[in-house]
Amino acid sequence: MSQRIFVGNLPFSATEEQLTELFSKHGEVSSTAIVKDKFTDRPRGFGFVEMATGEAATAAITALNGQEMDGRQLTVNEARPRTEGGRGQSDRGGRQDFGRRNRW
Repeated sequence: MSQRIFVGNLPFSATEEQLTELFSKHGEVSSTAIVKDKFTDRPRGFGFVEMATGEAATAAITALNGQEMDGRQLTVNEARPRTEGGRGQSDRGGRQDFGRRNRW
């Protein structure tokens, strides 16, 4: 079963091909993605790598966490699952009255 890995503190010059090459030394890489800013299309400094097996993912995390890439120390760990709702959601079901009292 494949496992997703978070890769943080990437140099802004990093490419998906470089990530594939770096991680393929530790097992089969299913996919790579570098997250980009939606307005400027510039890399945001982190990405995700999907490894084919859990063993390959564990080996890559152990070997690459803390390793330098173009002068930046990488943060490599297991990716957390996405949460529903995304950014800006409140705990009140989306209704935000910012402390105002209802008049009616």
